[in-house]
Amino acid sequence: MEYNCYGQPIGPSLKESCFRELNATIIEGNTCDLIHASEGHAHVFYTDIFKKGLTPPAWTYLPFSSFPSEEAFADIFNKTFLSEDPYFFGIWDKEHSKVLGTLALMRNDRQNGVIEVGYVIYSQQLKKSIQATEAQYLLAKYVFEILGYRRYEWKCDSLNEPSKLAAQRLGFEYEGTFRQAVVYKNRNRDTSWFSMLDCEWERNKKRLEKWLSPGNFDQDGKQLLSLNDLK
Repeated sequence: MEYNCYGQPIGPSLKESCFRELNATIIEGNTCDLIHASEGHAHVFYTDIFKKGLTPPAWTYLPFSSFPSEEAFADIFNKTFLSEDPYFFGIWDKEHSKVLGTLALMRNDRQNGVIEVGYVIYSQQLKKSIQATEAQYLLAKYVFEILGYRRYEWKCDSLNEPSKLAAQRLGFEYEGTFRQAVVYKNRNRDTSWFSMLDCEWERNKKRLEKWLSPGNFDQDGKQLLSLNDLK
């Protein structure tokens, strides 16, 4: 514990930090790459993910509803997916040569080294796959090791149990629930907050890398140890 000259407890002193600019165009992995969304991607995002890749329940906790046409999607894509914040990535599945999901870095607070992962949208094909976990690993590694940020956040509807379980599986710590924080789709949302800190990244990185290693899967691709087993 540190104290100031008045004997008051204060937060620990920090080394002078230089949080880097968010400007990645591609983050390469083994089974997937994260590709920053650009103008030429609207069609492939629509056909590979949003046209038929999501089951009806998958839309429940998204901020938008299913799109009646590619033109309707293009309008949202141009307004939201091409913005600087959120900063969108498509999850490029190397095996199938398709974009099977999205992630975005958002609410970028460069001054304090804080950023949130959001718009975690997985097609049915991507869910519970190695690529789904590797995509999260790649983004977290980018946040902590390339951007040099201190805090990485995950927020979701408090009723979205799969999202909450996913956050905890990846190593995010539950911090609490902000009541009546958001209105979307004409309904209330209490928001559950999770975070991962830079001092926690090395431990979680080792867990993720051990889980992702080829030796953790049998010849049929079934995991030998779950990520929760490695905590």
